Amino acid sequence: MKKIFALLSVLLFTNCTEKPQQKEVTIQQTAQLIHLKTTTLDTHNDIDVKNFTDSLNYSQNTDTQVNLPKMQAGALDVSWFIVYTKQGDLTPEGYKKAADNAQSKFDAIRRLTEIYAPTKIGLATTSIEVDSLRKMSKKVAMIGVENAYPIGLDTASVKRYFDMGARYMSLAHNGHNQFSDSNTGEFDNTTKHGGISALGKQIIEKMNYYGIMVDISHPSKEAIRQTIAHSKAPVIASHSSARALSDHPRNLDDEQLGWVKESGGVVQTVALAAFVNKEKAAAYKKAKDSILKIDPKASLEAIKKSTPPVNVSDFVDHIDYIKNKIGIDHVGISSDFDGGGGIEGWRDASQTYNITLELVRRGYSEQEIGKIWSGNLLRVLDRTQAVAKELQGN
Repeated sequence: MKKIFALLSVLLFTNCTEKPQQKEVTIQQTAQLIHLKTTTLDTHNDIDVKNFTDSLNYSQNTDTQVNLPKMQAGALDVSWFIVYTKQGDLTPEGYKKAADNAQSKFDAIRRLTEIYAPTKIGLATTSIEVDSLRKMSKKVAMIGVENAYPIGLDTASVKRYFDMGARYMSLAHNGHNQFSDSNTGEFDNTTKHGGISALGKQIIEKMNYYGIMVDISHPSKEAIRQTIAHSKAPVIASHSSARALSDHPRNLDDEQLGWVKESGGVVQTVALAAFVNKEKAAAYKKAKDSILKIDPKASLEAIKKSTPPVNVSDFVDHIDYIKNKIGIDHVGISSDFDGGGGIEGWRDASQTYNITLELVRRGYSEQEIGKIWSGNLLRVLDRTQAVAKELQGN
């Protein structure tokens, strides 16, 4: 945030004679204050275990889009680190390999919070713990599981994932698995279960029972419909945007947005260029690849002027759309950093302030920005954990 403060200081003491300049200074002042007061939360940051070692870890400014120095610079308070597993064979060997991969990522996150940087970041599993860590001036780590495939065929393992800190999990990723059909079936017109399997229903029940949010970002449309119908708790889409603005199977159409609202859930808009504006992302990539092929030393800034990349304004268009379609209580923010995410103006966690700035420019209030950044997601987490207590008879 030092760069932000320096910029504002310059602006404030510059002789601004034009009203537009004065208005921009006021907007930036307002955005800065709101950003620092708000709990900023990003629901999807992928990790690589090679960046969680004694000699190289997130306490340093690693060559990643998220780490503690970048979170500090951009005032990003909460990062959901992702236990992601690529879809593999539905065999005992495949499940074992997947489980080992997942365990390595759980262990890596624990090393960060308990060994490498315990004075700078802590693991939270509830909204109360998030608030407590923020009051201690610590960054917050939370854990999401992308693809339930590592669970195998024994849904009793859900309790172990809960005990290790997982607080959301998606049934599938890119490829049908033992629990659910994937959105990738839309590309080749295939299904495996016609939605979710009997085992899929069991894992949803286990997640409801222990208090793990059900993530619908990767399953097929029919699987999403069945998941929401079967879950006793509201659902989240941890990293999806509005399909009406970018026609990609990973985004949610208006009907699906309505389903999320009916469940009491939240859609975490994602800053992955193709999901924000598929055509604009493709045009920029084509232009960049073409120019760099001719001149590898060509200026990226020149390319951006001729063919603008997807940017923060495009991203906030999705927030506007979802808010207008299903309400301010059902939209949030995710980046998919270190997993393909990143747009012009929000290339890494150090630029997180730019999202708040754009929201202020569009007239969002401090209360609305608080809901978008974290309030809505944490409300769903609270409700999911309340449902768990009810199911457990507590």
